Amino acid sequence: MATITPVADPADPRLDDYRDLTTADRRPDRPGGRGLVIAEGVVVVRRLLDSPYPVRSLLGVPRRLDELADDLVHVDVPAYAADAGTMATAVGFHLNRGVLAVADRAAPVDAAALARSARTLAVLEGVNDHENLGSLFRNAAALGVDGVLLGPRCADPLYRRSVRVSMGHVLRVPFAELTGEWPAALGMLREAGLTVAALTPAPDAVPLAAAGLGGRRVALLLGAEGPGLTDEALAAADVRVRIPMASGVDSLNVATAAAVAFHAVGAVVS
Repeated sequence: MATITPVADPADPRLDDYRDLTTADRRPDRPGGRGLVIAEGVVVVRRLLDSPYPVRSLLGVPRRLDELADDLVHVDVPAYAADAGTMATAVGFHLNRGVLAVADRAAPVDAAALARSARTLAVLEGVNDHENLGSLFRNAAALGVDGVLLGPRCADPLYRRSVRVSMGHVLRVPFAELTGEWPAALGMLREAGLTVAALTPAPDAVPLAAAGLGGRRVALLLGAEGPGLTDEALAAADVRVRIPMASGVDSLNVATAAAVAFHAVGAVVS
């Protein structure tokens, strides 16, 4: 059972993991970053507690910690209770959600093993907006995608904003980095039996519904909002597909496009 300890001093060293979150750990995966996973709000904290990420502690106003009472019975970590002012001073901003939790990273997932076991994967190139990335993970969880592979120039899925926007689903959808030469690394997916389908608004791409991807094992290749996929990534795909849109609209938000594609290939089993 978690031990709840009142804390009144925002300078208390026990709160160091939560300090100055507006500037700390913008890229926690990079040298100099603390590498911590931060969850905000009751729902996301609950998902962190139920994830493989080793939780270090919680910090919240008493009312929010009370909402997590049933969850805290099953974990042996410190929980610090503070008033909203103390939290705001330590964290660096007023936290509307009233509770935070911090965890260490889990062991990395093996990309090749994930490809061998998956029916549907999302493969990302240059998706460097944390909110788009969080939304994409939330859509992947909702629509039954088995995992996400990160190609070059992608943001860190475990950055605080991505975790929050995903509603904690980034903590349950397996993800791994695709290492090696890009886009040659996509060959590993083909060897695993997956069809690599690149999403592009190009008018000569095959309409998604006509591509015959339903019921097949598919890796959906998605690029950053704006530039989209590089020419090299498009050329490395087995098929280029597009989502037909009304006249005058050239593209969709990448997370929205991903959701349409996830549904079209039948990622959801039930």
